[in-house]
Amino acid sequence: MAMNKYEKWFLACRPWSFTMTAISVSVGSALAFLDGNFTWSLYLLTLAAMVVMHAATNLINDYYDVLSGVDHPDVSTALYRPHPVLEGLLEPSQVRNVAWVLYGITAVVGIYLAASRGIMILFIGLIGFVASFTYTAPPLKYKYRAMGEFGVFLMWGPLMVEGAYFVQHQMLSARAFWVSLPFGILVALVLLANNIRDIKHDSAKGIRTLPIAIGSRNGLRLYLSMIAIAYLSVITMVWWGSLKLWSLMVLLSLPLALKLLKQMATRIPLDADAQTAKIDTIFGVLLVISLILGGLS
Repeated sequence: MAMNKYEKWFLACRPWSFTMTAISVSVGSALAFLDGNFTWSLYLLTLAAMVVMHAATNLINDYYDVLSGVDHPDVSTALYRPHPVLEGLLEPSQVRNVAWVLYGITAVVGIYLAASRGIMILFIGLIGFVASFTYTAPPLKYKYRAMGEFGVFLMWGPLMVEGAYFVQHQMLSARAFWVSLPFGILVALVLLANNIRDIKHDSAKGIRTLPIAIGSRNGLRLYLSMIAIAYLSVITMVWWGSLKLWSLMVLLSLPLALKLLKQMATRIPLDADAQTAKIDTIFGVLLVISLILGGLS
């Protein structure tokens, strides 16, 4: 059945990935709630702005991936998820223009928040925009210079969590920074899993991703190590008192992580990135719930 234009744009924005943004904003806001400052209207405005920026990021990344020939009909990602740009359902120029409109909407909200809550929002937003746009756009294209994982970690870890916290509390927080790290790591592992799977394809395209730079075996070791660090860091923060015992709830997602690790040790699944995203979603939701429970107890 043919899709209407709204369905095409909806799929092009990759809405299933917005859970990452919702979790990062919610973690920062929940930490502000623990520290005695939370306003629903600010939370919803921040969440809306970050989801719009995430949609812009997805569109502009797909645009440049298709434009540069990195994405083609046989690429692994296109085999298990809709790709309206690659499938010719949307004109690339339209995708680029809509991405800029979405960036513009985010900028308007960001300027309002910076004016009403503090100039730090503007600095965080500018760093986030540069990280978002230059991910696959020239001249940096840092995703293809073995820096993609770091950029993703930065955006969905410290930047978004600290930004959401600042909107509520009008100051930065050392605790928000430390708590942002495990979830930021897990989001970055979605890209790492994708890049491990696509080593042959990326090498043929002359792309230098992190697993290509360090080797596939070391890429797998890094994946394993970062998952261990993500869980151990939460345990450590509970032990230090930065998080309450409720936060050990994230360990409920550990069996799923161990199952995927066992699978990746023998053969990298086609949907390794999607399975990793499922782990970080469950982990993140449990972390948000634990923070709320900690605030109410």
